[in-house]
Amino acid sequence: MSAERAPSSGRHLNQAVLGTVNGPHDCTPARVRTSTDPNLHDPAAEPPTLVVGAGPAGLTAALKLIERGRPVVVVDQDRQVGGLARTIEYKGFRFDIGGHRFFTKVEAIAAMWRDMLGDQFLRRPRLSRIYYRGRFFDYPLKPLNAVWNLGLVTSVSVVFSRLWIQLFPIAPERSFADWVSNRFGPVLFRIFFKGYTEKVWGIPCDRIASQWAAQRIKGLSLKTAVLTMLLPSRRNGQIKSLIEEFEYPQLGPGQMWEAFAREITGAGGDIRLNSRVVALHHDGGRITSVDVDSDGTRYRQPVANVISTMPVRQLVQQLTPAPPPSVVEAAAALKYRDFLTVALIIEQRDVFADNWIYIHDDQVRVGRIQNYKNWSPHMVPDARFTCLGLEYFCFDGDGLWSSSDADLVALATRELEAIGLVTAGLVRDGTVVRVAKAYPVYDQGYEVALEAVKAFVAGFENLQLVGRNGMHTYNNQDHSMLTAMLAVGNICGESHDLWSVNADDEYHEEQSVTRAEPRRHLGGSPTPRAVPRLL
Repeated sequence: MSAERAPSSGRHLNQAVLGTVNGPHDCTPARVRTSTDPNLHDPAAEPPTLVVGAGPAGLTAALKLIERGRPVVVVDQDRQVGGLARTIEYKGFRFDIGGHRFFTKVEAIAAMWRDMLGDQFLRRPRLSRIYYRGRFFDYPLKPLNAVWNLGLVTSVSVVFSRLWIQLFPIAPERSFADWVSNRFGPVLFRIFFKGYTEKVWGIPCDRIASQWAAQRIKGLSLKTAVLTMLLPSRRNGQIKSLIEEFEYPQLGPGQMWEAFAREITGAGGDIRLNSRVVALHHDGGRITSVDVDSDGTRYRQPVANVISTMPVRQLVQQLTPAPPPSVVEAAAALKYRDFLTVALIIEQRDVFADNWIYIHDDQVRVGRIQNYKNWSPHMVPDARFTCLGLEYFCFDGDGLWSSSDADLVALATRELEAIGLVTAGLVRDGTVVRVAKAYPVYDQGYEVALEAVKAFVAGFENLQLVGRNGMHTYNNQDHSMLTAMLAVGNICGESHDLWSVNADDEYHEEQSVTRAEPRRHLGGSPTPRAVPRLL
């Protein structure tokens, strides 16, 4: 995973305004090993559980192991903890990689979050819009705004398209395009699903598996969308709506995972950064040891158990002896979408009120724009400035990924002005963060490949896969944490099916609550998805 880098050229801020955030915030990095140490392994010590990856799932597993009195070692190839949920700091400005909201239906996870940060855990209002063909659509949809932006003719065609598909549905449903068209109609599919989805995933909608839509936007119909514009919808005596607010750490999600890391190391756990797993040795039924490369020095770590969050394709490639060719081939068929953020520092106090804006317009390459100041005012060191994150979805090695940082900053600046949000002359500086294998791809055939890998890995009694990339499943961060908690339970003699997590949950943007009950949210982040929830 590439670390963040400043652009090689461009306009730069006066250092006098790039101060530190004021206030009693604790974002001190955990004391972790970051280089080769001859005493990393004590031959006389009890072999630990090795946790691969220091993101939300890996750190949760480590903390729960320590609570149960089990020795644990966490290894991560990055320079800081948090994985995709880490927070980057650049000249006093903090920005998130994708935007990670904190809300969950799992009370044990909510309690962990509250215990970690206390009053540094903010409750924030949620506001987002969609930019499509030069217009901004309110999200959730508002009737006058939607009809005004689409036009009366197009709005009517949406309804008739839906009626037509009810009479002549596509059968069988093989692809994302089939699934969405059958539920929303071909016209709405082309307007609000096709272009954005293909921008995010880099493949045509008819090559994306229908399971992707079923997981991310299931339970929604055109009728529900229209009724939601007009009045609260009811189901079984409940109110159904999008969440209107969420919780967020003052200094970004990385503040949460730094707190986790401090708890782990303070209780005797071992976190080793700049350390990459290069081999997992096994005897056919158990992982016996793991080879780790730490700053160019390789050592072998005996293990009692392994909990892995690394991309499952990579894990299969590291198994020694190698799995059967059919398993290796299946793992190689699993694909990932890569991701980069261009963070621009704007000399303007207020740019727009949204937390984020989805960019459905195919005239620009940016997919989404985050306004970190609206997530938390503590993300910027000077209120006269704003930091925006322009997010681009790409593949490792393609034109976007391979562009220089200076070229990417220039591209983001041009596109920000083309959308009409900021005049290019107000952009003072920028930096780029690249994230490899950010999102598992649900292309057609991925399920067959994943089932083959799952069946093989199940033969190792002390190896468990958790988290988004570890399971090649589009889990939100609370789902990833839950798989880690259950994996620790399995190590301690319990019996849990990790693959059932998130299988039947409603989509994370949606909530169902009675009028008398407090809100409970399903965890996640506004990571790229098929389309905003009520479209």
